[in-house]
Amino acid sequence: MVTVEADLVCVESRLAAGLIRCPACSQGVLGGWGFARSRRVVGLAGAVRPRRARCRSCLVTHVLLPVTVLLRRAYAAEQIWMSLLVRAAGVGHRRIAARLNIPATTVRGWLRRAGRPIEAIRGWFLVVAVQTGIDVAIPDGRCCGWGDVVAAVEAAVAALGQRFGPVGLVGAVTPAQVMVAVTGGRLLAPDWPTMR
Repeated sequence: MVTVEADLVCVESRLAAGLIRCPACSQGVLGGWGFARSRRVVGLAGAVRPRRARCRSCLVTHVLLPVTVLLRRAYAAEQIWMSLLVRAAGVGHRRIAARLNIPATTVRGWLRRAGRPIEAIRGWFLVVAVQTGIDVAIPDGRCCGWGDVVAAVEAAVAALGQRFGPVGLVGAVTPAQVMVAVTGGRLLAPDWPTMR
C-alpha cells in the first residue's frame, strides 16, 4: 500500500511518468495496474476507488491509497482526526460520537487503537517534524497523551509548511492528511508504529 495525493489526475500523471518509487524494492517505479475495489467512505463525496500499481522491476503490486482515508476504515481521515482532536480536549468517546454523528463503538475503537501506542505515535510525528522542518520548536508536554499527540501532529504540519511553503508541493495540507501521509495510512493498524 502506498499513500498518494487525493487528486487522481496527478496520481495518473505521476504513474505514467514513472515518478512513484516502489516501496518493496526501492529501485523500481510503479506503473498502472487496474483499480482496487470501490468502496463508500463516510465523509467523502462519492465512492473511493483506489488505483493499483505494479513495480516494473520486482513486479509487486500495490494499492495507491489517497491521503483522505486510512487503511481499512469506512470513515474519512478528517473525521478520525476530529475525534482525536476532541479527545485531546478531554471529551469522552460517547460525546465525541454524538458530536460527529458516528456510532460510539466506532469512536471507542479508534481511540483504543490509537491509545495503545500513544507515546510511540507522538514520537513518530516529532521525528518527522525535526527531520523535515527548519529550526523546529518541540511542543511541551500537555496534560495528557492525547494533547501531546495532537501537538506533535501540528508540529509536523508546521514543519512541512516551513520546508515547502504554505501551499507545498501538492497544495495546502491539513493535519488529517499529514496524519495519513506520515503513517502511510496505517495509524489505526495493529502493526503500527514500527520504527524503520
